[in-house]
Amino acid sequence: MKRFISSILVLYFVYQCNCENSTYTTMYDGVNLDEILSSDRLLAGYVNCLLDKGPCTPDGKELKRNLPDAIENDCSKCTEKQRDGADKVMHYIIDHKPEDWKKLEAKYDSEGTYKLKYITSQQKVEPESKENKNDKGYEDDDDDDDVSYNKGPTPRMDSNE
Repeated sequence: MKRFISSILVLYFVYQCNCENSTYTTMYDGVNLDEILSSDRLLAGYVNCLLDKGPCTPDGKELKRNLPDAIENDCSKCTEKQRDGADKVMHYIIDHKPEDWKKLEAKYDSEGTYKLKYITSQQKVEPESKENKNDKGYEDDDDDDDVSYNKGPTPRMDSNE
């Protein structure tokens, strides 16, 4: 009987260990991504960490450890905040640091699946955002209050009159 109970307890602990990792740690969710993206020095530090070309901060180590799994499994263990943050960072690097993106993509996503998803999502967004733009790319509110109806020269106001 003791052996049976012991077996049940061992199975329970094994099950608990496997279930605990349903999401990545949220310990670093408070990292200010805007601060990192606005600093070439900070961003380069993270990129170098991921490329094994420099030291890693504790959150960089965690990212480096989880990144292959997150890419392979479409971020299935990410929390909503982590998924939004990952998209924000990757979109920024694709748009503003294409050379860094090529290096990261070669190491972590050699098939280019993430960039393809990003390009596809951008193509869906662009037509919607262009609908309300005039020919110069500005929002057009269709009030016609930005149209000048004065066809002649602007009258001159002299102080002598």
